[in-house]
Amino acid sequence: MKKTNKLEAILWSVAFPGFGQLLNGHHLKGIIFILLEFTINVMSSFNKAIMFSFLGKITEAARVVDYQWLMFYPCVYMYAMYDAYKFAEGENPRLAFVPFAFGAYFVTIGLMYSPNIFFGISFGPIWLPILSLIPGLSFGFIIRYLLIKLTSSPHYSG
Repeated sequence: MKKTNKLEAILWSVAFPGFGQLLNGHHLKGIIFILLEFTINVMSSFNKAIMFSFLGKITEAARVVDYQWLMFYPCVYMYAMYDAYKFAEGENPRLAFVPFAFGAYFVTIGLMYSPNIFFGISFGPIWLPILSLIPGLSFGFIIRYLLIKLTSSPHYSG
């Protein structure tokens, strides 16, 4: 069986957590991620919030979403993407998990701050977390780069 390449695994995980694992042949893990995705999605009313957000009804999105359940989503989502990436065909770069982890942290922080108004705009529980992914991944890549440089350079004793 031909292994899935890393880009394909990540893109299917973006579409639906668990699909990347299924493509990689990790069926039990894929089913677990799909069940987690489904459970969190239903319990948090995530799809309703997405629909309202895309229609510009941010207040309704914030009203329908259950933050207690939605707080689980960023870590499950980003970990599913990392796991699919890690086990797909191709080399695994050193510390490849760092951008994924920081992406999850920043999206979670974006979700926590989403009820607030910034610059006179309420971004709501969908748009602020999505926008938070950009600095999260950027910060993660910078931290990864610095960690690689730090651990690769010879230590001087004087």
